[in-house]
Amino acid sequence: MCLMNSYNQLKIDVISKVSINKISIKNASQILNKSTRTIERYLKKYKRYGVGFVKHGNSGRVPINKSSVHLESEVKSLIKKKYYDFNILHLKDFLKREENIVINRETLRKWAHQIHHVKRKKRRRTKARYRRERAAQKGLLIQLDGSPHKWFGKDKSCLIAAIDDADGSLLHGEFFHTEDSINCMRVLQSIIQKYGTFNVLYVDRAGIYGGQKRALFSQVKRALEELGIQIIFANSPQAKGRIERVFNTLQDRLIPEMRLRNVRSYQAANYYLQRQFIPNYWNKE
Repeated sequence: MCLMNSYNQLKIDVISKVSINKISIKNASQILNKSTRTIERYLKKYKRYGVGFVKHGNSGRVPINKSSVHLESEVKSLIKKKYYDFNILHLKDFLKREENIVINRETLRKWAHQIHHVKRKKRRRTKARYRRERAAQKGLLIQLDGSPHKWFGKDKSCLIAAIDDADGSLLHGEFFHTEDSINCMRVLQSIIQKYGTFNVLYVDRAGIYGGQKRALFSQVKRALEELGIQIIFANSPQAKGRIERVFNTLQDRLIPEMRLRNVRSYQAANYYLQRQFIPNYWNKE
């Protein structure tokens, strides 16, 4: 028994009439929207196989690239028990690196959908904004900011990070209890010791950087002035969107990795961020 859709039934009807000269090949090509060469191939197969010519040659065969049921079951189990807070691309990378499982992203996405484990971004209507051009070369402009969040453990901590505006490379990141003057200067000191001085620091209008509340007595601003580094203040979070997007990505990827590594202390978190994540993942990928 062969079940056919309406198009295949039309194809059989047209080709059968072509075979007994009731319809010309040219008219058949117009009806089926195929070339005359294709109609000739259909006619040749019809004379050889009869109505079975509409059946595709691969029909009923297992695709050569089909993943095994055992692999599918293993990956779904890993997602449920181990990688439940990873996004699809991050999960694909981790399966290859940690589990030695190489799998197509869309196949992985399909399996994740089947077990309802797909992270979806919150979509909000955004206002169109002018995109600021990147700095002309590395070392000219550095963006610095802090992000209070539950990065590890049950309590909130603050990640202070800096990126080079020219290429978005993560220069330094460090976890602290709060974003204050001393901790910001520690981050700046680490950057200068490693890369040398830069020209401009791009920050928000927080008082620790010399914003409106502490315009005349900011220790960070005073230290930077002595080094000949200019401070530029952003008028909105969107103005320093590059460092904000870095924090979004870090929250999406760094948190699951530290949870997987059982990171629970500031020392362990800073070690993993600075020795593992930034050099081996961020600045490579």
